[in-house]
Amino acid sequence: MSGQTREQQRALHAYERVEAAAKDAGVRADYKPRVNGLGAAVLRDGLAAALTFLEREREGNAAARRVLDDVAWCLARAKLPELGERLRGEELAAKVRGLKLDAYMLATRETLRLLVWFRRAVQATFPSEEEGADA
Repeated sequence: MSGQTREQQRALHAYERVEAAAKDAGVRADYKPRVNGLGAAVLRDGLAAALTFLEREREGNAAARRVLDDVAWCLARAKLPELGERLRGEELAAKVRGLKLDAYMLATRETLRLLVWFRRAVQATFPSEEEGADA
């Protein structure tokens, strides 16, 4: 037993990934809006559609690739039985599309819980627009 709740583990994983993204100048500007919009896209369109949208942009957009990789990395650590523990960003959308209903619902709930922590981490890690206006 790790001594941490699943919520604490989600938070630690999300903060770890967001802090690494914040140091990458190539994704910094586009990472924040992608993370902030992903939860709403999952609720509005469903997990498969939201991930497919990111997958489509993966080739030409480093931030989309990074968000997919980060979500896949965290979902792999959640140890969802149908997704596996070696999940990679480039295979995440296809794996989600292939899930049965119960596994799909579980993956959706886990992703939404993760995205709450990703949004919090982005808010805490990335500078706000107001701070940039003063400088």
